[in-house]
Amino acid sequence: ASYLLSEAVARFKFAGVSMAIIGEVRNTVAISVAATAVALALGLVVAYSSRLNPGPLSNVLARLSVMGYAVPGTVMAIGLLGPISLFDRVLDQGAVKLFGHSIGLLMLGSGAALVYAYVARFLAISAGGMEAGFSRISPSLDQAARTLGATASGVFRKIHLPMSKSAFAAAGLLVFVDCMKELPATLLLRPLNFETLATHLYGEAARGTYEEASIAALIIVAIGILPVILLANVGRQKKAMGSAGNV
Repeated sequence: ASYLLSEAVARFKFAGVSMAIIGEVRNTVAISVAATAVALALGLVVAYSSRLNPGPLSNVLARLSVMGYAVPGTVMAIGLLGPISLFDRVLDQGAVKLFGHSIGLLMLGSGAALVYAYVARFLAISAGGMEAGFSRISPSLDQAARTLGATASGVFRKIHLPMSKSAFAAAGLLVFVDCMKELPATLLLRPLNFETLATHLYGEAARGTYEEASIAALIIVAIGILPVILLANVGRQKKAMGSAGNV
């Protein structure tokens, strides 16, 4: 970190901060936020279905959500490239036949393929974090609320969501950071002329121009520290609550 900071200061003194880094930060944040939102929504479906209807189907969904995290990013990106390209071609041919106009590579050209890859890869983090949050809520609370006439959605809004907000926030932050620094899938599935902090850092490091990569690297490190700070604060709070309970 000190070396990167030294190189960043040298780069700033020599030529200031490149305006391209602003666009790369914007691209990184936009694609990571989109993927995080979709991953949290699907993770909620997986985790809540396991709580409401535990059984073979929910167990299969939970296991499938973990598979992407076990596959290297390069392998997943190569595996997705063929089906996504086929989908784009079929969709483009259908648009030409129906409307007489080509829509091009819809998923690969818009970044939707990249969001899909991020979600498939990091859904395990989202689902696992939400399952951990739900596991701390006693099932007796659900039963009492349903006995009093609350619907499943009402139980979620009034009981589960308020009591699991910290788990949801932690899961979202972890997914966001992983999406932000994911490199192999980004290199293979990104649209043309679409640069992120990770791809910028990779390109400059490959050329050996570390002073050009230092600012992007420091931004990635700074954002990556956020989950560490959050988890450390959560750990201290739990320790304080445990000590108070013992007293």
